[in-house]
Amino acid sequence: MTFSAVAEAEFARIVSKYPNKRAALIPVLRLAQDEFEYLSVNAMEYVAERLELPPSKVLQVATFYTMFKKRPGGTYHIEVCTSVPCCMMGGYSILRYLEQKLGITVGETTPDRRFTITEAECLAACGRAPLIQVNSEYYEFLTPERIDEILANLP
Repeated sequence: MTFSAVAEAEFARIVSKYPNKRAALIPVLRLAQDEFEYLSVNAMEYVAERLELPPSKVLQVATFYTMFKKRPGGTYHIEVCTSVPCCMMGGYSILRYLEQKLGITVGETTPDRRFTITEAECLAACGRAPLIQVNSEYYEFLTPERIDEILANLP
């Protein structure tokens, strides 16, 4: 497992911005995820080797942040915030609506590999609940109608 020439150039650019390789862990994990689709054990070991880190450190960071996928998923990763404020504002209703609409449950991917749904403990936008994050884009103050509109407008 190795980075492509384009990703290798991006790796060098990322690492050059930090005082040491270890400090570049999160952006390099994002690069690896973009390059390899998800962070397999092999991908995390590759990142650890490249950054001169113990593999356990890379695994700790990759499993802490919900933005990192540890298995293949859909083109669109939909994270539904179900922390207490979002829950009180309808987060679980939004989650159930998405499950029903897409025909999958939390942790699953649609058969066409277009969508994966996961639960997020907190997306740090409590004042705009309920909300979802699709890949890295936030959608706030959700209703079923708004979800239909969001899904219909994804390329």
